[in-house]
Amino acid sequence: MKFAKAHGTGNDFVVLPDPDGALDLTPSLIAALCDRHRGIGGDGVLRVVRSAKHPDAAGVAADAEWFMDYHNADGSVAEMCGNGVRAYVCYLLASRLVAPDTTRLDVATRAGVVPVEIGPDAITVVLPRPVVAGEATVTVGGLAYASVAASVGNPHLVCPVADVAALAALDLGALLVDASMFPDGANVEFIAAGAPIAGADRHVHMRVRERGSGETLSCGSGACAVGAVVLREAGLEAGTVAVDVPGGRLFIALEADTCRLTGPAVVVATGDVDVARLPA
Repeated sequence: MKFAKAHGTGNDFVVLPDPDGALDLTPSLIAALCDRHRGIGGDGVLRVVRSAKHPDAAGVAADAEWFMDYHNADGSVAEMCGNGVRAYVCYLLASRLVAPDTTRLDVATRAGVVPVEIGPDAITVVLPRPVVAGEATVTVGGLAYASVAASVGNPHLVCPVADVAALAALDLGALLVDASMFPDGANVEFIAAGAPIAGADRHVHMRVRERGSGETLSCGSGACAVGAVVLREAGLEAGTVAVDVPGGRLFIALEADTCRLTGPAVVVATGDVDVARLPA
């Protein structure tokens, strides 16, 4: 099976080129591919398939040729992934499935068609403005943290903590989300304020635990949720938030109806995997 490995600020993916939707992509195969010790390793799988060839995207094939069929590392299906879209587009360019001089592209996802702008050093994903609504409690190691719920086509809970030291000390492996409120789980972002930086109205540090993947080095849609919550708490309707994640820095620009996620993406390897040798 052909594959590539790509990442956006350390949020890494196994990319499977499957333009005609011919692969039998089962949850167990996805989990085996994402196994970091016995597989290729990744936070999820991005299947590169034409929209017309996948039942989840056939209805928008006239609007977007390519569908990002995204799955979490445990094999579960996900609606959206901002870092994944950037990595996906980076692969389309590197493999010449789109012209290498492309500067704008629409990508189909389960959360809708996503416009993408391609620059020389970064890729910008243009998403609907996150919907911030409601509060919930997240528990880490028996301690409760207040959080703000936000949707970016997928569910997020944003939890402020006192400072960067408190952020670093969190054991996200001991995190629990109220299953009665989020029966399908939620992505949880913990944030701490950072020092002011040029070009941003606010600056925060973020750690994230993604449902179906565990703690990751970055989460693009999570950074968007964080940007929306941070600006709302500051009383700002629009603005730019720099979000430092363990894998790098993302910029979130909120406008009246849109959220622009900007950051780097890179394809680091291509090759063949012997599926028969993957873990059962």
